[in-house]
Amino acid sequence: MYVAALRFYGNPAHVQSSDDPLGGLDAGEIRVAPGFTGRLLARLAPESAARSDEQVYRTLLSALPEGIAAGDYTTSAEDKPALAVAERTAEDWGDRDIAAVARDCPELTVGATEDRHPARVGTCELAAPREFGDADAMFDALRGGQIDAAWTSTAAPDVPSEAVVLSDKTSLIRAENLVPLYRRNELSESQVLALNEIAGVLDTGSLADMRRQVAEGTDPGLVAGRWLEQHPLGVGN
Repeated sequence: MYVAALRFYGNPAHVQSSDDPLGGLDAGEIRVAPGFTGRLLARLAPESAARSDEQVYRTLLSALPEGIAAGDYTTSAEDKPALAVAERTAEDWGDRDIAAVARDCPELTVGATEDRHPARVGTCELAAPREFGDADAMFDALRGGQIDAAWTSTAAPDVPSEAVVLSDKTSLIRAENLVPLYRRNELSESQVLALNEIAGVLDTGSLADMRRQVAEGTDPGLVAGRWLEQHPLGVGN
C-alpha cells in the first residue's frame, strides 16, 4: 500500500522482502518499513504498559532509534488480538465486549492457532490456550462447545460470520495500528505526505478484505493497486 501511495504521486518505489524490516531500516538498507504500533513498541520498549491507540503511538515515537521517524498511524485500521465467542456465549454474558471475559476468567477455555496473543486481559490472567493447527479446526471447536473462546485478530480474514468478535472499548488489549517508519531526512516532504495519506483512507474492513485476497493467492501488489483505485488519494484529504 505504501509503495502504491508513493507511486501514485510519481515516486519510484518497490517492495523489498526482509526478515527484519526494522533492522534493515536502522541499517540504511531500506528507507520505509511499515509495521504495527504495538508490535513495534513491544520490540523497542518491552516494559511499556501503553495500550490505547494514541498512547501506544506516542510511546513508540519516543522509543524509535535515532534517525528513524514515524508517519501517521491508521486511526481506523487495526489488526490486534481479539477474542471470538459463540453467539450463545455473548447472549449468556449479556455483553459483546472483552471486558465480560473477566467475569468467567478462571473457567474460560480458549483456543489459539499461534502464540501472538496476550496472556492477560485486564486483570484476567487466562489459562494456557488449547493449540489448533488452523483456524477452521479452532472455530469448529468453538461451534461444538469444546472451547469457550478463540483468539483471532480484528483484521483476520477467516472468522466465520456466526462467531462474535468481542469489542475492546476500554483498551484491555494493546493497540496494533498500521504505521510507516522511514529514515529521517531521506524522504521529501511530498513523499512523507504520500505515506501519511494511507492513514486517512484505510480501515479495518478493507485491511481484512485485502488479507483475504492475498490468502486466496492474489498478488499483494495487485491487491494494493486495486484498493488504491477504489480509494484514490488526495480526495478529501
